[in-house]
Amino acid sequence: MNSSSDAKAIIGAALRVGGVSLSYGSVGAVRGVDLDVQPGEFITLLGPSGSGKTSTLMMVAGFAYPDEGEIFLDGQELTNLPPNERGIGMVFQSYALFPHMTVEQNVGFPLKMKKKSKGEISARVAEVLEVVNLQGYQDRFPGQLSGGQQQRVALARAIVFNPPLLLMDEPLGALDKQLRLHLQVEIKRIQESLGLTVLYVTHDQEEALVMSDRIGVMDDGRLLQLGTPHELYDNPATEFVASFIGESNFLAGQVLQADNGYMSVDVGGQSILVPASAGSAAIGQVVIAVRPEKISLAPGGDLGGDMNLLLGVVSQRLFVGDAIRYKVDVLSGASLDIKQQRTATSRSCSVGEQVSVCWHKDDTRIFPQTAEASLAN
Repeated sequence: MNSSSDAKAIIGAALRVGGVSLSYGSVGAVRGVDLDVQPGEFITLLGPSGSGKTSTLMMVAGFAYPDEGEIFLDGQELTNLPPNERGIGMVFQSYALFPHMTVEQNVGFPLKMKKKSKGEISARVAEVLEVVNLQGYQDRFPGQLSGGQQQRVALARAIVFNPPLLLMDEPLGALDKQLRLHLQVEIKRIQESLGLTVLYVTHDQEEALVMSDRIGVMDDGRLLQLGTPHELYDNPATEFVASFIGESNFLAGQVLQADNGYMSVDVGGQSILVPASAGSAAIGQVVIAVRPEKISLAPGGDLGGDMNLLLGVVSQRLFVGDAIRYKVDVLSGASLDIKQQRTATSRSCSVGEQVSVCWHKDDTRIFPQTAEASLAN
């Protein structure tokens, strides 16, 4: 997010979504979502299909009205205003460009609707096309542009009138991977340089991690956790967040005792130490989680008090270029996925080899046992 030293460059407004709910018939699409977006902040709503992220965005845009709750933009209530009175910029997966208009006419259309002068429109369009790196494309028609260029025209049209808020719903979903990666960087560059407030929707976790100041993970209409990419990845609040952001191994266990800031969890007869601050579960049946890249393989033996260790057998080995991916069947009956970077000192293991699976105890997370995510077994 923009620092206080950049405050003069911020043109975006503060967005407040307070306890909004929305139902379609008997189906609850959004359930009591609270969200505060700071001026100049890039917030992404991330979740699977049907999680409520787009419905939340549509309420902010004015294309849907909440059954409960309120929406404010810089202190002005928008809850029941129609879309055309909100002054919000919008970019969607479908570019929605006018095919019979040139790039200049498409981008200048919002200013024409605001009855700006031709000279003002022409100057502002030229300025914005430079921002999105489309100088010299003014006279082309959408059909003469690539998909990425069309999306940049759509972005230019959305920001040409300096909107207090920019909404983006899966804007890169129709593009190929390489172009998506390029435009992720471009959109973030433009957002930061202009100080835009952006509410972005995607189901692509990598896209969210790359672009966002903060990410709100949604499922079943609820906002489960809102935090920076690092916070969500390193300290997921729920089993669902741990499974949806990145990869995780999950192991079912039973909390035995707590001592010196750590909980001892029985996993298939072997003890695993978990920081007491790593989750809300304190007693009973739990699920522990560890990221594949946090795990190392060793020939066997005790690695000391700071490391958790499980014995197992390598059942799969996959070469993926910069890393080797292993699947190891441990004594509890679970299978663990392990990602080991290839370095000059890394040890390669073979299928069928007996190994010790080990990771630092502070890299373990713990959750109440639920059916949210499938446990490794």
